[in-house]
Amino acid sequence: MNLGILRLFSFLFICLFLTNLNAAIKDLDFDLIKRGDNSLNNTMLIVGGIQGDEPGGFMAASLITTHYTIEKGSVWVIPNLNFYSIIKRNRGPFGDMNRKFAKISKNDPDYSKIERIKDYILKDNVKLVLNLHDGSGFFRKKTVNGIYAPYRWGQSSIIDQERIDVQKYGNLEEISTLVCKHVNENLIRQRDKYHVKNTHTRMGDKEMEKSLTYFAINNGKAAFGNEASKNLPLHERAYYHLLAIEKYMDIMGIKFHRNFELNPKSLKNVIDNDIYISFYNDKIRLPLGEIRNKIGYFPVKKDGKINFKPSNPLMLIIKNKESYSIHYGNRRLARLFPDYFDIANELDNVKLDIDGVEKEVPIGSIVNVQNDFLVKKSKNIRVNVIGYVNNSFENESGLKISKKDIIKRFSIDKKGKLYRVEFYKDNNFVGMIVINFDDKSPISDKNLSATSSDKLSSTSL
Repeated sequence: MNLGILRLFSFLFICLFLTNLNAAIKDLDFDLIKRGDNSLNNTMLIVGGIQGDEPGGFMAASLITTHYTIEKGSVWVIPNLNFYSIIKRNRGPFGDMNRKFAKISKNDPDYSKIERIKDYILKDNVKLVLNLHDGSGFFRKKTVNGIYAPYRWGQSSIIDQERIDVQKYGNLEEISTLVCKHVNENLIRQRDKYHVKNTHTRMGDKEMEKSLTYFAINNGKAAFGNEASKNLPLHERAYYHLLAIEKYMDIMGIKFHRNFELNPKSLKNVIDNDIYISFYNDKIRLPLGEIRNKIGYFPVKKDGKINFKPSNPLMLIIKNKESYSIHYGNRRLARLFPDYFDIANELDNVKLDIDGVEKEVPIGSIVNVQNDFLVKKSKNIRVNVIGYVNNSFENESGLKISKKDIIKRFSIDKKGKLYRVEFYKDNNFVGMIVINFDDKSPISDKNLSATSSDKLSSTSL
């Protein structure tokens, strides 16, 4: 093959690759989630995920949307600004997004996201901008060693200058000092102490001049960075971010309710276990806390599209060649291997005997069972208990089933507590419930409403 033809094939391959890649990136746009009352003209904008290898920041931002209620004031949250970077688990597939706010080419894949976040920052009601990061080591004003030093960023409240001349929250250093004081009153250990780090950006810091916070203050917005240390585990980073966020809300007069106790142990449980995803208008609902790495024969529409609703905006489903991957921030939780069906809306509720008590439950429910259950027979509905070995009946309704009757490897969780019960009419899939045999940890059947709408599975990355 001559060199000219080889170059042509290479050019065409690159164009095809970029076309497919850009289609995937488009599906990974970020969410803006609004909480509270915007009419008070006192909104805090929280940004997480500008760099995808800093999970403490974007996890804390997401928890504000899922586990906090804003009772007075207004909070806007972008938990996944650079979603593609989060999934790829790196600082930025197209360069550091936090160095693109002074100048960016229209050909840059991040261009539309940068322009969109700039527009939100400039909204009149946004009075304070908080950008969440995880930084290296522990910031100290004097060098102790390579981990505790002035060039480190972890455990610090970042300001670009001492103050700006704006009507609200222009006393940046004073506010940052109050935040550090609050965090330091709630330390896990003394070495985690927070300090104010003033980058003095206007004095010639060429890198920080390109940042989100410097763009904000140059446009009349109070702006801060909050850095938790990368030397800490995820839940401890998120803990320190949430302490800081709550103090900023207090300073702004924003009232909130949090539905868990803010301590590292409780927070780890919230992050790891209080996560769910539902499919096809809640016909299927999966608890994800202990989900197996692989789930086989998962019902999927024949056209291959998965409509899903996550409990957390950091969740995404990506279609691969043979499976669908459930991602949660930096983590891939599970792969779903599809079994393709037509999906019909033929069933809303099912009747069960649960430990001898008759109950009617909605399709998509998680049902807590102590000893055994029985699905009542329903005309034209076939029941399939995944993992239940039964050679005598094609339809498994009307059969009393206990945990010992189901093969453990067919559970959807690693502990062998959760099992799928699927319902079919003719050859159409009409819904699923999940049986939970863990009587020590019953699962609440919760409403999945972290994001404003259902999502479709992404194209392959």
